Amino acid sequence: MSEVATPAKTAAEAPRVGFVSLGCPKALTDSELILTQLSAEGYQTSKTFEGADLVIVNTCGFIDDAVRESLDTIGEALAANGRVIVTGCLGARAGESGGNLVQQMHPSVLAVTGPHATQEVMDAVHNHLPKPHDPFIDLIPGGFGEAGVKLTPRHYAYLKISEGCNHRCTFCIIPSMRGDLVSRPVGDVLKEARALFEGGVKELLVISQDTSAYGVDVKYRTGFWDGKPVKTRMLDLVHALGDLAEPYGAWVRLHYVYPYPSVDDVIPYMASGRVLPYLDVPFQHSHPDVLRRMKRPASGEKNLERIERWREACPELVIRSTFIAGFPGETEEEFQHLLDFMREAGVDRAGCFAYSPIEGAAANEIPGMLPDEVREERRARFMAVAEEVSATRLRRRIGATMQVLVDSAPGLGRKGGVGRSYADAPEIDGVVRLLPPEKISKTLKVGEFTRARIVGSEGHDLVGVPI
Repeated sequence: MSEVATPAKTAAEAPRVGFVSLGCPKALTDSELILTQLSAEGYQTSKTFEGADLVIVNTCGFIDDAVRESLDTIGEALAANGRVIVTGCLGARAGESGGNLVQQMHPSVLAVTGPHATQEVMDAVHNHLPKPHDPFIDLIPGGFGEAGVKLTPRHYAYLKISEGCNHRCTFCIIPSMRGDLVSRPVGDVLKEARALFEGGVKELLVISQDTSAYGVDVKYRTGFWDGKPVKTRMLDLVHALGDLAEPYGAWVRLHYVYPYPSVDDVIPYMASGRVLPYLDVPFQHSHPDVLRRMKRPASGEKNLERIERWREACPELVIRSTFIAGFPGETEEEFQHLLDFMREAGVDRAGCFAYSPIEGAAANEIPGMLPDEVREERRARFMAVAEEVSATRLRRRIGATMQVLVDSAPGLGRKGGVGRSYADAPEIDGVVRLLPPEKISKTLKVGEFTRARIVGSEGHDLVGVPI
């Protein structure tokens, strides 16, 4: 994902900063914090590298393709502008000689920081492009008040509740870059959520490295919100967010939810309709031996049992997940176990990566590294099963009437548009392709809900008629 941010001008003479955000939604929220601070201090942002006084590149360093994209983008910014500050996960990566990888590959960058380093980035900006005015005097153009600037469309936004991760999964180097779990104060999270709802956000996507572990680092201490005590805990936060969203008719969607037993307590709240019956659960695999080699916190058998209990309590529940095919030592039998799990669990939405050795990951030392062609072949076989399962579950929607959040509606939607149901997170799931409304008077507007009768399915998507 790549965004070049362009908030409105504040003053003709204000210094201009180019900004590119790469990677996952957690990196996107880091970008939003930096952009909020830049806007608060009166900087403008430029649509082009050439039109900027300097450029900030927020990088991703998780898998090899992301590293290449980040390094290429830094190179493009240097070629077009010459004055570049680098932040994000790649900024925390070491090179072959032990020094900073970015500085080794691009020694002319002005500064390099790791992820969630807003102040360090601003210090570098101030050093190379002095701030234009007093941040306490000017308002933030295009922002959401206390929630600041967002890079997403105005009708949905990500809400990061914690940073870092306490797990040490053998395929992952995120803890080495982002550190251990640090939960945001619950009052700050809810204050940002309210500002977003007040600013018109209709869908709040809760993100972190491990949403289920929210508050573990502070022993679920009690915080305060609107003068009332609220525990720093996932269940209490979800209840509070559901209460906040209700007057605005807005959605709350949960991402990166590890399948701990504590998640069971959230499912009845989803069944009641207070938050979306949607869980993004990073299972990664199903076979107990593979999960042990991955050092994942749950076994495949327990996951199947949990999914069954969750669906008994909330039949409308949609589950999305990500998986890794071809992990070191994975046998054909273990891979078949994963395919059987997909069919039995009925995972509604699934993505799959062929295992990619990441520099610094412990999994690289596990015996049994599979050839590239075997990893890719298993990924393709997995996705064929995942698509079969998804298509079967989507066909059950035909004939139903669903609430759809409109993302695109040219000409007021008179010729149709594109939206998403509660089962579809932006950019990672499918969409609802909206046909022209049957009633001439019916119009569609981006950022608003409409009811649609589902008349068909196409691949990962549904087709509906606005009613």
